[in-house]
Amino acid sequence: MNKEQTYVGVDISKENLDVAIVGSGKKWRYGNNPAGISKAVATFKDQSPVLVVFEATGGLELSFWEALTEAGIPAAPVNPRQVRDFAKAKGRLAKTDEIDAGVNAHYGQAIQPRAQEFPEAQDLKELMARRSQLIEMLTAEKNRLYAARNAQIKLDIQGHIDWLESRLNDVNKDLKQAIDASPAWREKDRLLQSTPGVGPTLSATLLTQLPELGSLNRHEIAALVGVAPLNRDSGRMRGKRTVWGGRSSVRSVLYMATLVATRHNPVIKAFYDRLCGKGKAKKLALTACMRKLLIILNSMLKNNTSWNNSHSMSVIGARD
Repeated sequence: MNKEQTYVGVDISKENLDVAIVGSGKKWRYGNNPAGISKAVATFKDQSPVLVVFEATGGLELSFWEALTEAGIPAAPVNPRQVRDFAKAKGRLAKTDEIDAGVNAHYGQAIQPRAQEFPEAQDLKELMARRSQLIEMLTAEKNRLYAARNAQIKLDIQGHIDWLESRLNDVNKDLKQAIDASPAWREKDRLLQSTPGVGPTLSATLLTQLPELGSLNRHEIAALVGVAPLNRDSGRMRGKRTVWGGRSSVRSVLYMATLVATRHNPVIKAFYDRLCGKGKAKKLALTACMRKLLIILNSMLKNNTSWNNSHSMSVIGARD
């Protein structure tokens, strides 16, 4: 089989790796464990695949993805929703692990998603996930404390809040240590945080959940995060351009940072004030500022430069 035709699809479950190759009819099943992953990687080396495509399944894929990167095999973790939409468009409504592996392979051949190496920032990503969990629990407990009437229950809730805040402080320290331990992360973190309005939370979020930052163009990075306005036109109907999709976890943190930037970042503040002065709704103006801030940060990492008002103004003024 020609290398250009070799697209491998893998369906990953807790127990198994189901493998299919486009056009060959060959199918394998390996255990989703160190021994099974090693056998799967050995099989892929024999096939010399252009791309191994698998769905991002909430962490079940990480060991497999890491092994592919170590073996130098091109790998593409893809959005499960997009793959299911592709399957429906092809009329493939049945769903089994074996079928899903074949669908992933055909998706790779048709769409040719970008190959991605296993992120070095995985430990940092897990710390960020834990930080988000602690903040979520803190918010819930503070809401319960506000509603509680029983004095003993209030004491119990307050004790849990104190413990959660202590753990959150520890995780924040661990995050800083993890970033400082890596020269690459440390430099990127320094560049990002040189931007007024960008703090440790947004910087760590971008490092862990947007590793493409600095390697894509302005249109691609905005679309990836979900801050690029998309048309909704059909026939003579002209719908409003709206933003949707993308990486919501990045977008939510970017939103909070942009709120700060509209007050304390001279470039973003001027852009926001100009849009509002033209009659733009504040929500639309803020979304536009999110996009501009992201594009500036992308340019900074691409050019390995710290924040600079003049350069950022030129980025702001560029046509999308």
